[in-house]
Parts: sequence; structure tokens; C-alpha cells
Amino acid sequence: MEGDSPQISTTRSVTPAGAVTLDELDRAIIARLHENARIPNIDLARAVGVSPSTCLARVRSLRERGVIVRYTAEINPVALGFTLQALVSVRIRPGARHLMEQISDELRREPEVAQLFFLGGTEDFLIHVRVRDSDHVRQFVLENLSANPAVALTETNLVFEHHTALSAGLRAVI
Repeated sequence: MEGDSPQISTTRSVTPAGAVTLDELDRAIIARLHENARIPNIDLARAVGVSPSTCLARVRSLRERGVIVRYTAEINPVALGFTLQALVSVRIRPGARHLMEQISDELRREPEVAQLFFLGGTEDFLIHVRVRDSDHVRQFVLENLSANPAVALTETNLVFEHHTALSAGLRAVI
């Protein structure tokens, strides 16, 4: 009809390319597995309110669809003598950018490196290290970063507390 304008929704549901559609049961299973990846299937099924066979099929489907990619153990670094954690920001010299992949590979092999982030922005890398003490972090930075002619700048921040949790974005999905 003349004068009628089409209704335009102001809210859009945008699903990124390759994203998997999850229902409430999938979300409940993911949340429980995030809390404890070793939970027996029978306990997981009970926690999410389905039969063990349904639960097993859903977990298998989540793996096949690439939602669950691995199960890991969270290690207590203090129990291994690593009483200090630090985040080290690294900037590579402009003329050495071609060495970034090599530097990344070398850093990942260092036993102190818990996580390595390749960044866009001012800094090139953020390295999460677990060390025995402040002398150990100093030694790590001097030997692995400051001694490298490709490294322009480092900045070390000590971690007072570290919590691992399901990110807010993932919590919103599940």
C-alpha cells in the first residue's frame, strides 16, 4: 500500500562466518566442561539434565563441529616452584620485522613462557612468563629479549593475581 513503509528491525543477529549454532543444552555442557573437563559423562549428564547417551552424543557433536578442540590440565605453577608471574611487552625494531616469526618460535620454546601473544598495535608481543623469583624474570628478559638485536624495547609487569575464567564474550554465548 502507498504510504506504508517496510518494517526495519533495529536489532540484527549477526553470526560470524564459520560460527556454530548452539542450543541451551550445548551451552550447558560447554559451561560444565569449562569448569571441569574431567567430569565423568554420567555426572555431566546429571548436571545438565539429560541421559548419559544424549550427553555423550552432544559432546561428540561439539568435538566434531570444532567447538571443543582439546581438554587440558590446569597446572599450579607454585607447586613447581614458579612463585612469580610476569607479563613482558616486546617491541621489535622496524628493520627487524622479518624476524618476528623466528623470534616467536624461539620464545615459545622457552620453559618460562606460559603464553605468547602476537599483537597488532604499539607492542609486537606480550609474553606471560612463570618464573621462580624476580631474579629469574630479570634473567629471562636479559637473555631472551634484551640480548636480541631485533628487540627495540621491553616492559615487564608483575602479576599479583591471575584468574582463568570463561571470557565474558563466551559467557554471553553459552
